[in-house]
Amino acid sequence: MKFIETIKNVFKIEELRNRIVVTLGLLLVYRFGAQVTLPGIDASKLAEFAGKFDAGGIGGLLNAFTGGAFANASVFALGIMPYISASIVVQLMQIAVPYLQKLQKEGESGRKKINQITRWLTIGICLVQAPSYLAGLPALGVPTEAFILGQTPMFYISSVIILVTGCIFAMWLGEKITDKGIGNGISILIMVGIIATLPQSFAQSVASRLQPGAGDVIMILIEVVIWFIIILASVMLVMAVRKIPVQYARRTASGGYEKNIFGARQFIPLKLNASGVMPIIFAQAIMFVPSAVASLSDSEFAKTIQANFSDIFGLWYNVVFAILIIIFTYFYTAITVPTNKMADDLKRSGGFIPGIKPGTDTAEFLDRVMSQITLPGSIFLALIAIAPAFAVKLLGVQQGWALFFGGTSLLIMVGVAIDTMQQINSYLLNRHYDGLMKSGKNRKAVA
Repeated sequence: MKFIETIKNVFKIEELRNRIVVTLGLLLVYRFGAQVTLPGIDASKLAEFAGKFDAGGIGGLLNAFTGGAFANASVFALGIMPYISASIVVQLMQIAVPYLQKLQKEGESGRKKINQITRWLTIGICLVQAPSYLAGLPALGVPTEAFILGQTPMFYISSVIILVTGCIFAMWLGEKITDKGIGNGISILIMVGIIATLPQSFAQSVASRLQPGAGDVIMILIEVVIWFIIILASVMLVMAVRKIPVQYARRTASGGYEKNIFGARQFIPLKLNASGVMPIIFAQAIMFVPSAVASLSDSEFAKTIQANFSDIFGLWYNVVFAILIIIFTYFYTAITVPTNKMADDLKRSGGFIPGIKPGTDTAEFLDRVMSQITLPGSIFLALIAIAPAFAVKLLGVQQGWALFFGGTSLLIMVGVAIDTMQQINSYLLNRHYDGLMKSGKNRKAVA
């Protein structure tokens, strides 16, 4: 009853209701586009091609991020991932390129220019990925007769234009959701794409368990319980923070500070996992390299490397994957958590950490604490990332369903869901209600 009442309260706020409707409408457009096959390809001949991604693996992972558009040879086959790749590249370049560093300090105008650079880089990445995707369709299992007009230059040129346009349109949808809807649009598009493949994966897992000798209903219940436990652990990872107490001196009427008289105590929240899912994305990008390089050689060693790094549920793949995640977590946290700037801002505002001198000592203290909490955070992140491998090897979970037992898919769903709920909660707090807690109560709407 409390949940139903909360939903009713959400739709009582006109602006929030309109934003939710806009978000759902744009998501419907995105999901519709994921089902539209590229012109020149017979959709009825893609059943065998699409079936290759049901068993998980690297292809299944790519298909999950695009919500099935990859396997459908859809106009949205590239999904939003080229934009994500471009954003990561631009973010890393801001560390080394002085021009981008200058733009970053220019505020809103600089942010607009950086966004424009990201969009152009997205088009460049699409122009590389689109031909590669089209050229790889026959090798992936698309029969020759599926190409209605043949694999002609006209087909490739038109399809590349459509794929690039599809990615740009998906990027536009994400930005419109951010501006006119609720939540982070790009993240929501990825989450919806992942969720779109969840029912089918679960249904296939249930069907495999119900086969003679494969398991029973008890095993299905055990899988679901373990899945919920992993979700709970992911929520804890996303929400966990280390609160650093901060004391502010009380200002006098003349604008100065009174000695030995202190104001209210506040906190600096340092997240246990400040890097989010970025270390997993970086690590996965690196994990594609050994298999691709090994495929260029016919030696036995190269074949062994290719076999080990093509199996995302294999031992060596996950060992290396976990190590890379821990390394990238430290790297990404170091470049995205500006402890020096935090210390300077704290000093300028008249705040200090009890027992720590303002300035350099505060920066060193924050950096030391950040390093200490990053270690357990990175190990926890690595364990969740390789949880699908444990699900397959120890529980015998079907591979497509196992992808939702951890990794990027689960963390993205959890992170986006929490972020969206926090935004909705903010509307409730600011416009209509004291909050979503049990102690919350209605109050008059604020005009």
